[in-house]
Amino acid sequence: MSKSAPTHPRSIRSFVKRAGRLTKSQRRALDALWPSLGIDYTEAALDLDSLFGRTAPRVLEIGFGNGDSLVAMAAARPDVDFIGVEVHEPGVGHCLIRSQESGLTNLRLIMHDAFDVLEHQLAPASLARVNLYFPDPWPKKRHHKRRIVNDRFLELVASRLESGGVLHIATDWENYAEHIAAALAGNTAFELKDHRQHDGSEPLDRPATRFESRGRGLGHSIWDWQYRRRP
Repeated sequence: MSKSAPTHPRSIRSFVKRAGRLTKSQRRALDALWPSLGIDYTEAALDLDSLFGRTAPRVLEIGFGNGDSLVAMAAARPDVDFIGVEVHEPGVGHCLIRSQESGLTNLRLIMHDAFDVLEHQLAPASLARVNLYFPDPWPKKRHHKRRIVNDRFLELVASRLESGGVLHIATDWENYAEHIAAALAGNTAFELKDHRQHDGSEPLDRPATRFESRGRGLGHSIWDWQYRRRP
């Protein structure tokens, strides 16, 4: 399994790799299942038709956490191919276990920085949808520069989405919601398709996530946006 560093490192990243303890089952899953379900990071663009053995719509989820919601989506849509990107090994290991238990053939995982994956491994207009559910809100003002939703991220996502493709973002932090809305309002590559502020009982076309449940437990509202890539 490749653990190579990015070729073009950035001084500011949107994540911190926290040391999480791998369970024995997660380690076994990483060792046994990665060769068939994992994608090692390289700077060469992926041939997704060859990777999945078919031509189908492709969905990218960035920062899938433990992968439960990603597996649920892939199980519900066998006609769609899913790619999950996550940097934390325990979450990747858990997702591999759940994917095998569900018998999925339409899910592959990448354990690497999403910016590098978008820039190098995914070809232009190769995705029908990009999902970003409950990214780290970096709530302290001095850390706002670490938030993943910025002009560079939106430019990369827009270039990898096909015309009419959808960017779906969800958060439970009000200040981050304001930041996201402002960033997309000034971006000419996207148009608003749908927006909902809710209490978590009616998520917008997605399963609930572990981070969402935590936010609801704290009394947070949930913000969902779907933006369409303009032609």
